[in-house]
Amino acid sequence: MEQKKQSKRVIRIGLLGFGTVGQGVWKHIRADASELERRLGVKLELVRAAVSDLKKKRAVSIPASKLTDDPYTVVDDPTIDIVCELIGGTKLARTLTLRALKAGKIVVSANKALICQHGAELFSAALRHGTHYFFEASVAGGIPIIKTLREGLVANRFPLIFGILNGTSNYILTRMEREGLSFPDILGDARALGYVEADESLDLDGWDAAHKAVILAYLAHGRWVKPKEMLVEGIRGITQHDIAYARELGYKIKLLAVITRDFNANCLSVRLHPALISRREMMANVDEVYNGVSLTGDVVGTTLLVGRGAGQDATSSAVISDIADAVYALQGWPAPRICEEDEHIYADLGEGVELAGPESIRSAYYLRLHVKDQPGVLARVTDILSREGVSIATMTQHQEPKTGTATLLFTTHQSNEKVMAATLKNLKRLSSVVEKPFLLRIFQP
Repeated sequence: MEQKKQSKRVIRIGLLGFGTVGQGVWKHIRADASELERRLGVKLELVRAAVSDLKKKRAVSIPASKLTDDPYTVVDDPTIDIVCELIGGTKLARTLTLRALKAGKIVVSANKALICQHGAELFSAALRHGTHYFFEASVAGGIPIIKTLREGLVANRFPLIFGILNGTSNYILTRMEREGLSFPDILGDARALGYVEADESLDLDGWDAAHKAVILAYLAHGRWVKPKEMLVEGIRGITQHDIAYARELGYKIKLLAVITRDFNANCLSVRLHPALISRREMMANVDEVYNGVSLTGDVVGTTLLVGRGAGQDATSSAVISDIADAVYALQGWPAPRICEEDEHIYADLGEGVELAGPESIRSAYYLRLHVKDQPGVLARVTDILSREGVSIATMTQHQEPKTGTATLLFTTHQSNEKVMAATLKNLKRLSSVVEKPFLLRIFQP
C-alpha cells in the first residue's frame, strides 16, 4: 500500500514596508523557494506587504492583491506567523511591533534606530507574550555579527570591539582616498547608486553607525548607551588635505565605531568617529561598501568579520536568516533568543558598569588648522598646545598664496578628550585661525 507523502507546514509571512530591503526579501524568498523549503522543512508563503503608496512603481513585481496601505491588516491577520518590520523610523514601527508581539507573532526587524531607542521594551514584550524578536539585519548588513556575539563567541568578554558599520561612508572615504576627489563630488555618485539614506544625516553624520554601536555594546556588555551619551562625529569635514597627510604618515581614514571596556575599573566607552588607522591593519583595507567588525575576546583573541554593509542583497540576506530562526522557533526547535529571559545574563554583564569620562578616553590626535599666513601664527598655535600639555609628534605646513592663508597639519602624542576639547576651544579664540579647527583621532588597537 503506497504511503501518502506528508504535507509540509506552511509558514505565512507579512511585510511592513516594501522599499529596497522589503523588495529584496520578497524577491529572494520567491526565487529560492524550493531551496528554502528543503533547508527549513516548511513552505514559506508571502501573504501581504504594507506600503504607503499603492500606486508607486517598484522594481519587484507583486500582485496588487498582496499590497495594502493599511499596516494593521498585516499585524492583525491571525494567519500570519512572522511579521518583518522594514519601514524604519521609531514611532509607527514601535506601535506596530508591540502590537504584533502582543498578538504572539514573531517579529523580524532591520530597524537599528528602533532597537537602539526601545530595545529593552521590545525584548520584554516578546518574553511577556511568549514570542521572539530577531534583529540580525539591524547591524552590519551581510555580517552575522549578532549571532557571532550571542553564540559563537559566548565564552568571551570583550575589552575591544571596533569596526566599520556604515557602507555609505566607507564608499565615500574609499573613493576620496583612491581618486583624489572631494567629498561633495563622490556624495553625488553615492546618491545616484542608492547608497545614501533618505535622511542623509544618518549616514554622513554618523547616526546610523552609532545606533549599531549601541546594539553591539548592549550585546557585549549589557548596558544600553544613549547616542547623546556618546561621542558621535561624521565624515562631512574630511578634505583631501586630511587624506593626503594620512597617506604620507602611513594611515587611511575610516569611520570607526569603537567600544572599549576596562573590566578592572568597570568602565565602558562607546564612540563613533572618523579616525586615522594604520594601513597595516586589516580593517584599514576594508573598502567600498563593505563593513568590518573586529572583536577582541579574552578567550579567543581577535576575530575579524567582513562583508557587504550596504545594498539590498546584504540586508535581505540577514532578514531571511532571521526568518529561518523564526521558523525554527515555530517548529519548536532550538533557536537563538534575545529577550528578557536573558535579563539576568545582561544584568550581570552590565552590573555597575560606568561610562568613561572624557579624561579617560585616550588617543593620539590629528589636528588641521586653517590660519592667516602671518609671522608669529605658528608660535601662538604651538604655545597653546604646549600650555594644554599636548605634545606634537609631526607637523607640516601648506601655504596658499592666493588667499594669504596656510594650512597647518599636526599629529600629537597620546592625550585625552578633555585636554583636546580645551585645546580646540583656545585655538578657536585666535584671530589668526580663519576656520573651525578640525580634529581626528588616531586609532591604535
